[in-house]
Amino acid sequence: MKVSVIITTYNAEDWLRKVLVGFSVQTETDFELVIADDGSTSKTKELIDSFSSKFKHPIVHVWQEDDGFQKSKILNKAILKTNSDYLLFTDGDCIPRKDYVAVHLKYKEDGYFLSGGYFKLSMIISQAISENDIISQKCFQLSWLKKQGLKMNFKITKLTHSKLFANFMNWITPTKRSWNGHNSSGFKKDILAVNGFNHEMKYGGLDRELGERLFNLGLLSKQIRYSAICLHLDHARGYSSSEIWEKNNAIRAYNKKQKVIQIENGISTL
Repeated sequence: MKVSVIITTYNAEDWLRKVLVGFSVQTETDFELVIADDGSTSKTKELIDSFSSKFKHPIVHVWQEDDGFQKSKILNKAILKTNSDYLLFTDGDCIPRKDYVAVHLKYKEDGYFLSGGYFKLSMIISQAISENDIISQKCFQLSWLKKQGLKMNFKITKLTHSKLFANFMNWITPTKRSWNGHNSSGFKKDILAVNGFNHEMKYGGLDRELGERLFNLGLLSKQIRYSAICLHLDHARGYSSSEIWEKNNAIRAYNKKQKVIQIENGISTL
């Protein structure tokens, strides 16, 4: 297969259902879904099983017991279960536009990883999106979003359908070409070379820390935030705290300064 799509989730069946519908209507179908499940109840497995017939390849469900926020660990477990040499990472709250997988495959290149973004929605609009809105792709149309109450501002340019405009915006945007867990992809060999995600890190920058070590490895990155489009569904973040952010920032600062490539507590410790 061309790519393994790793989707993180935790007890968010309503949002994951919308994401799976989004992947079921992709223009590129030669991919597998690997669900990185950080301790959800059986409801998530039941949902995944209900989608099993909608994809070319079987859905791989990687689950671990609920022991607090352990995203790095479940991501590494999911990586080990993938069956492709190219990996695309996203979250169970990000609905992909129908060309999402195709865009990542179009721009993939040895020696690079791809850095995408998302378009954030309010809770009201997140809840308003139906399966039919995803299948028809109405939820990616500005006219539909405006009817749901979306306020118009410069950020709506992220939803452009013009390839020329998207390429131009990718080029001029000041946003760093960082590894973003909701929308990034790279070669499996490179992620294994840096020992995957850092188990020492909880919520807050753990995805970017991986990208920083990929840079230390010698990789470059490409900006595709205006080309690979996904809608971010709103949710609470009860797992975030200032203490955790401080610890994570200290890890990132040290790894940057010391040009760390491989962390000790990563995929090799599983």
